[in-house]
Amino acid sequence: MLSLICAALFFVGIHLLISGTSVRDALVAKLGEQPYRGVFSLLSAGGLTWLIWSFIHVRVPQATVLIDWRWLAATLNLIAFVFIVFGVMSRSPTGVGGEGALHDPDPAKAAHRITRHPMLWGFALWAATHMLFNPQLPTLVFFGAFLALALIGPRSIDAKRAKALGPLWESYVQKTSNVPFVAIAQGRNRLSIAELFDHRLLIALGVWAVFLMYHAKMFGLPAI
Repeated sequence: MLSLICAALFFVGIHLLISGTSVRDALVAKLGEQPYRGVFSLLSAGGLTWLIWSFIHVRVPQATVLIDWRWLAATLNLIAFVFIVFGVMSRSPTGVGGEGALHDPDPAKAAHRITRHPMLWGFALWAATHMLFNPQLPTLVFFGAFLALALIGPRSIDAKRAKALGPLWESYVQKTSNVPFVAIAQGRNRLSIAELFDHRLLIALGVWAVFLMYHAKMFGLPAI
């Protein structure tokens, strides 16, 4: 359990204490942007591997009183997968190296109309669902690390983009929101259901279906 806690602290810590802070600026000045990204990616991959390895070795699958509501968990995870897939497979100003998307005629499309950070909000929903339905200590630590990063990450990304891109970024911010649906509710953007019906939605549904079929075999508990 100690290894899991240390892995979670390391994984979250390198993002909170390095990425988006003056430490990052100092490292970029010394190493250069691309070498810094390479080193940070290696640290992140190592931390993630450590976190997963530690979780696997202490986790004991346990059904809870919410087992009869697992259909709700499956539905929430479907929404999470849609957000994650759209976030990963979209040209986005909030993605690594995606600043050029700000020059597109309409940079906020599909899921980005809902939130400018769909991938992170998808991970937040995925993590929170698992914490709610499986509130054992290892699960809370493991998924809590993802939830913390997913909720804190958007503010860090927004701060970095504002500093680097200035008015161009501010124009994008005026059309979008971090918190899902806020920009739409305020009339600064609109919900386009048609933009959500493309190959990315099919991929999200496919990934979700695979997890439904193999969740019990892989993780010891049925997804539905």
